[in-house]
Amino acid sequence: MPITTCVFDAYGTLFDVAAAARQAAAEPEFAAIKTDWPAVAEQWRLKQLQYSWLRAVTGAHTDFWEVTQNGLDWALEKTGHHGDAALRARLLALYWELQAYSEVPDMLAELKAAGLNTAILSNGSPAMLDGAVASAGIGGVLDACLSVETVGIFKPDPSVYDLVGSHFGCDKENVLFVSSNGWDAGAATGYGFETAWVNRSGEPMDRLPWTPSHVLKDLTGIPALAGV
Repeated sequence: MPITTCVFDAYGTLFDVAAAARQAAAEPEFAAIKTDWPAVAEQWRLKQLQYSWLRAVTGAHTDFWEVTQNGLDWALEKTGHHGDAALRARLLALYWELQAYSEVPDMLAELKAAGLNTAILSNGSPAMLDGAVASAGIGGVLDACLSVETVGIFKPDPSVYDLVGSHFGCDKENVLFVSSNGWDAGAATGYGFETAWVNRSGEPMDRLPWTPSHVLKDLTGIPALAGV
């Protein structure tokens, strides 16, 4: 069936989650992470995801902003920066101002020009997503920002993917779902979406019952996959 709706994960897919640590490290007052900012960024993202999964399976849901703060606190302690309140505050502030990857605006504009629906489907809270979209300047090429807060559980619970059909009135087969997380793209394949995994760093395929329909190095190939 033809693709009518292209849906994107937000963090790591449209928005560069390492940018907060990278930018802070370039500022003189935060020279403490000048050399190990990649480790801070990696551990922060890892724990952010792990905490979302743990909260989903235990039924202990909270909004993604709390999970993001919890992940950062663990990462700062892991990398030896625990107790640096100024650094913590700066990193959290920068997370609200994440920039999109360079190919994102033109890619989304191409999809919109072809008449396709475009949306974000994210663990992020509505306020977080609004901040990132505004900072990246891509609000004009998105039809919706769908947050897990509507259903009160994080991905990959199927009720999260249900939000796409509920909002757009489309069949699963009409959706191309795009994520930088292999597990997310795999779970969405199992759900019934056409999927693309944006594997920017060349990670191995996750060992799950399902695999993404397509694997890309960046988002430039998405319009072609959508039939544009």
